[in-house]
Amino acid sequence: MIPRARHNMNIAILGFAREGRSLLKFLKKAPKFKGAKITILDKKLNKNYLHRLDRFDLLFRSPGIPYNLPEIQQAIKGGLKISSATKLFFDLCPAKVIGVTGTKGKGTTSTLIYKILKEADKDVYLAGNIGKPALNILPELSKKSLVILELSSFQLQDLKKSPTIAIVLDIFPDHLDSHKNMREYLAAKTNICAHQTKKDVVFYFKNNPLSQKMALHSRGRHIPISAPDNLSKNKIMAATVAAHLNCSRATIDRVIKNFHGMKHRLELIRNIKISRTTKQHSGILNNMRVLFYDDSASTNPQTAAVAVLSFAPNKLTNSPTNQLTILIAGGKDKNLNYTPLAKAIKKSGNVKLVILFGENKIKIKKTLETGDQKPNIKLAKNLKSAVDLAYQSARKLSNQPTNQLINIILSSGAASFDMFKDYADRGQQFKKIVKKIAR
Repeated sequence: MIPRARHNMNIAILGFAREGRSLLKFLKKAPKFKGAKITILDKKLNKNYLHRLDRFDLLFRSPGIPYNLPEIQQAIKGGLKISSATKLFFDLCPAKVIGVTGTKGKGTTSTLIYKILKEADKDVYLAGNIGKPALNILPELSKKSLVILELSSFQLQDLKKSPTIAIVLDIFPDHLDSHKNMREYLAAKTNICAHQTKKDVVFYFKNNPLSQKMALHSRGRHIPISAPDNLSKNKIMAATVAAHLNCSRATIDRVIKNFHGMKHRLELIRNIKISRTTKQHSGILNNMRVLFYDDSASTNPQTAAVAVLSFAPNKLTNSPTNQLTILIAGGKDKNLNYTPLAKAIKKSGNVKLVILFGENKIKIKKTLETGDQKPNIKLAKNLKSAVDLAYQSARKLSNQPTNQLINIILSSGAASFDMFKDYADRGQQFKKIVKKIAR
């Protein structure tokens, strides 16, 4: 529990992005913190923002600030109390919380559950990493409300309470640039269910060993979900959770049928038709298409691998088997292994070109070139160059009469902070570049 503020209590907010701004607004209005002195600590405001943390009585850490920073750990040893907006929300929330975590699929699953519950006339709210900051919705909540929280490892890392309903999606290595190792990453994620009571429930994918391992730490009811098809996992999980919350089958099916995905998650952004002539055909053929997909939310090798396999022959409904893929990948490294992406490219059999840009492009290139089947790889200096190169290559491939469809996919498989504000900014820049392409 967070102590009641004394009149002269010295509070710090560490990190002043979206969540930090929401927290400041909340603290200024909350009677519990009346009279406290609040200081903003952010590297954009002061490069020495981590200096002398021990001068504060209470520090709220934003999820973008690693818990393992030496300055933070030293301050904790000295007796500094550490909290967060997420901790504060759990302490004050009167509603039932549905927490969603996983390395992949959190946003889509959270949104789907929200839409189904909303359609079923539930008093439901979407918050956390997606939707509104959690503290913003507190005044609107009652005991009858349902809150869906998308929770990252950074929000869960020092959490001592778990949601009433915990949802554990696919888990695999990620954020190893911020976590000490995979063990710590798993320990952080496990807090979504580790503090549950016997009255609570945890849903998890039983075919994912790490998801299953995490769920074992819950004292609540365990509900394993089997979903072998990567393309439908999020929908199956959302449907199962909604049914558990007494939503009708008709409502669930209707919402899922009308759900067309989310921004920056294999989002189709342009379809260009290319007229062509060939030596084999005297006339003009108009059935050649180049499709651009924004999958900028892919920030690790596994999600990029899923994107590649999504466009393998016979995987897409009603799609031609003679489609080809051009992959654009690369970004800021998170100390991850790109072998899963290499295996996916080999397995797909239709990736004609991989264009790499960003801080870790050489690392990815070396991994993809390991083995007997080396893909065609080209390097680009930035996203604009990568897109231009991809489209030029697609036009050359269009001269082959057997090729009917070429998919150009931005599925970075890496963080965006080397060149962009975040993955959404990277996706928006990709869209702008693609939309300016002259046919």
